[in-house]
Amino acid sequence: MESNKYEKEEYKKLFKEYLKNGRIKTSNDLFKIKLFLKKGENSLLIAKHHKDINPSKDQPQKQYWDYWAITISYYSMLYAAKAAILSRGYEVSDHDAAQIALGHLLVPDKIEKEDLELLNQSYKIFEDEYIHYFEDAKVESHVARYAAIKTYTQRRLLEVFNNATEFVAKIGLILEESL
Repeated sequence: MESNKYEKEEYKKLFKEYLKNGRIKTSNDLFKIKLFLKKGENSLLIAKHHKDINPSKDQPQKQYWDYWAITISYYSMLYAAKAAILSRGYEVSDHDAAQIALGHLLVPDKIEKEDLELLNQSYKIFEDEYIHYFEDAKVESHVARYAAIKTYTQRRLLEVFNNATEFVAKIGLILEESL
């Protein structure tokens, strides 16, 4: 699922389809929420280490560390997404299913959004831009893993890493009360 525009109805339709074919399943394994969130937060720390490393002559060149920084940044988002999805009673079997479940279960509709704002809980609003962060990182991670060579600018690497940091922090905030 790749597009530049978030369509709530499209995510709903795909969510039902993925549920029917088993890519998304109901789950009561709530103990995994904390584990996935911790895995996401720690993966982010590892991504930061890779992003910031200044390799010595006997280590791989910087660009190879950058590939892994992008990949690990994406995986930190995936783990946080799995925690959020589990908090809604579902588990996913693949990356696309995670994106669909995230878009369907976490992005509030207009009324839910207004309710959260009225309750002074706007910090819990998971905007559709986070779906774009996830999708973008998923694509970049795929390119970093499977393309023969691609050099990342520091700006692009920072963008993916910063989006992952924001994404994981937002899910941490949303899940705070249920942990």
